Amino acid sequence: MVDKSKVYRVCIDDFALKKRYSYGTVMVDWDTHRIIDMIPSRESTEVSVWLSTYPNILMISRDGASEYASAGAKAHPDAVQVTDRFHLLKNLAEVVDRYIKNKFPSRVGIESHTEYSKQMQALYDTANRTQRIRYAHSKRKEGLTVQEIAYLLHAGVRTVENYLSIPEDQIPKDKDTVRERQYNETIKRKENEIKHVRQLFDEGMTVTEIACATHHSSKTIRNYLNPDFSPHNGHYDLKRRGKLTPYEQDIISMRSNGQTYTEIYEFIKSKGYIGSVAAIRMFMQKERAHAKRLGLHGGKDYIHRITLSQLVYRNLEDVKLITQDQYEALLKQYPELAALYGILRDLHRIVFSKKAEDLEHWIEQASHLDAVPELKSFVDGLKHDIFAIKNAIMFDYNNGLAEGSVTKIKLIKRIMYGRNSFALLKAKVLMHELLYANSN
Repeated sequence: MVDKSKVYRVCIDDFALKKRYSYGTVMVDWDTHRIIDMIPSRESTEVSVWLSTYPNILMISRDGASEYASAGAKAHPDAVQVTDRFHLLKNLAEVVDRYIKNKFPSRVGIESHTEYSKQMQALYDTANRTQRIRYAHSKRKEGLTVQEIAYLLHAGVRTVENYLSIPEDQIPKDKDTVRERQYNETIKRKENEIKHVRQLFDEGMTVTEIACATHHSSKTIRNYLNPDFSPHNGHYDLKRRGKLTPYEQDIISMRSNGQTYTEIYEFIKSKGYIGSVAAIRMFMQKERAHAKRLGLHGGKDYIHRITLSQLVYRNLEDVKLITQDQYEALLKQYPELAALYGILRDLHRIVFSKKAEDLEHWIEQASHLDAVPELKSFVDGLKHDIFAIKNAIMFDYNNGLAEGSVTKIKLIKRIMYGRNSFALLKAKVLMHELLYANSN
């Protein structure tokens, strides 16, 4: 048994008894690093009564939950409360990450100062045979020789001569791919649905009545009525990270210089690529189709949205798919993103600087970012728990012991196949802690 009068500094955290339905609270003694008690609740009133049975508590480390904050203040009003630094930084990072995923498309266009070579331009202008024929005719009119056009197209002289022998009025028309046609048809159908819903609303029908008439959910109807709603799918044309992702710029550059796919394969294989040659060909085919859709003709670079999310959690030098110049152009073009990255770095610096007095200035700066509604909720939460957050900055205490203890409890539950009462679980956990303490 633990002598409750000799417990002075504790960490508390919740754990699931039945996930999403019922939870308990575990207490860890900061000085002995042992689990000393558990209760089958995380409600403020019950936790407060429980904490009151430990009369000499001087410090309570916890996460940002308001229930634990009020319970600790009620049970021990003079005790120092310390919130958890990890959750503080994690919650802000998630706010910024969520904003990026909601705000930006799968590829973000930024102004580029890079001048594309004729070879690179040709690479993007010739995604299919029709475009290659038209490109050959246009370059012939500019005065280029057959050999020069063949070099730009990475084709043979005989092939270019065949292209030029086709009369311009007989050049086949461009055709969208099957996927593009399906996507365009879907967009057109959705635009008609949005127009119909807005017309019904203007005629005086309520959201519920429109939902019944159109067989959509009320949430969908409200989205359609939002003037900022876009029918375009943010996931369309999204590229997932794959084996080729780290080598994309190498492939595009080498292909624009006329190097064969086999040569490209051998080069990136030496740098660690473990895929196939066929994957490189498929990538170039998709890249040219994508460039055609975006109108990529020098003057713009494209950055993956996932790269923006990586910058939330990593330093620029640790993110491989963006250069320093691209990063600076991105921040210049999207000042709200620059401000978000800035407050992330500033809060991280403040948390580990031991300078709690800088926190209020940070809160004032963050409050001015009206473009991110989610940030306001985060800042309001900080204001309500300001003293515990300042304590987290000034002191070395954190909730890591409690977090680790929750992992230990989960393991014990799995060993028991989850078939145990709370009394049995508590007895097993405390017995395990006692045996471990005696063995040391």
